[in-house]
Amino acid sequence: MGVRANPQAPFAIPRGENQSTGLQLETANPDCFTVRLSGVWRIRHGMPNASQLEDSFNSQSPPRRVRVEATGLAEWDSSLVSFLTGLMQACHARGITLERSGLPHGLNRLLDLAAASPESGEARITAPESLLARTGRNILARLEGLGRYLDFIGSVILALGATMVGRARYRRIDLVEVLQATGANALGIVTLISYLVGIIMAFMGAVQLQQFGASIYVANLVAIATVREMGAMMTGVIMSGRTGAAFAAQLGAMKVTQEIDALATMGISPIEFLVVPRVIGLVLMMPLLCLYADFVGILGGATVGVTMLGLTFHSYWQQTIAAIWLISLAGGLVKSIVYGVLIAIAGCYQGFQCGDSSSAVGDAATAAVVSSIVMIVVACGLFAVMFNILGF
Repeated sequence: MGVRANPQAPFAIPRGENQSTGLQLETANPDCFTVRLSGVWRIRHGMPNASQLEDSFNSQSPPRRVRVEATGLAEWDSSLVSFLTGLMQACHARGITLERSGLPHGLNRLLDLAAASPESGEARITAPESLLARTGRNILARLEGLGRYLDFIGSVILALGATMVGRARYRRIDLVEVLQATGANALGIVTLISYLVGIIMAFMGAVQLQQFGASIYVANLVAIATVREMGAMMTGVIMSGRTGAAFAAQLGAMKVTQEIDALATMGISPIEFLVVPRVIGLVLMMPLLCLYADFVGILGGATVGVTMLGLTFHSYWQQTIAAIWLISLAGGLVKSIVYGVLIAIAGCYQGFQCGDSSSAVGDAATAAVVSSIVMIVVACGLFAVMFNILGF
């Protein structure tokens, strides 16, 4: 380090054999030192170190600002970035503001990258987030997701309104395909599950009712439970795993391949073209599937009554008819319609929210199944409370 004869005069750092690299520190202004860079800064020349300037910063009256000027700079490479990074660290450690407005734009961008790099000496150490902050951030994220969901529901309602007046743009063949996929193609799995559920309910009821000699009331148990609750709920759960996941996977794949963006580019509403046929198709098929599931579930109960309890099919059927009220049957059908709406909206929403990778399609299908089943269970509880209040 050179010795200054006059502390108010500028001085230059000696450069040894290479005099093409210029580095000058001006301290005339005690509040703002100026570092002037000039000449050629190449790493093969043996560049100066920022520690050579630290003695000036450690004086009794250190500056509040340090300004870097590079008007005389000719050529430079990464050695200059390394020098200025060290200068930034030295200023930061002493609370000195470093002004880099006099540097080239490209050099400033490199310095910003170096400062943000974890390997940099100025790597920022973030304090651990508090529990309250994490809770607030999660709540805000959930509220944002709820807002997107409500916005999607509003768009679907508007599209259905446009369908009522004949202004929605979708293909009728798509609606026919959805009706087939959600109706006839689902009969097999609905038959199997409903029949087994009817057998299980009848068997569990028979074990208890036989103790009191009231085996005939197994018909009442199976009929009421199936018509009021289990028929609609089991159909909803089946369609959630079968149709809701299919909706999410189909629309998610279209999102990945940018087909949804293409529809919007052509001026066709993706909600009208893709969501409306799926919602209408599932809503139309769910009551029919529910009625079919009720019949098959009662038939499963009759199988246990006839084979295990020794009842005749005629007596079991007469007891079943006496136990079923029209209001109970209508309530189950209303539930199935609501479940169909929830499944269709959940599946389509998750498909529209799918990411841009192939794995995101599977995640969307999983989220559709989980969310639709949760909503079905919640809706079932609300229906139970509401029907109890109304006296049904």
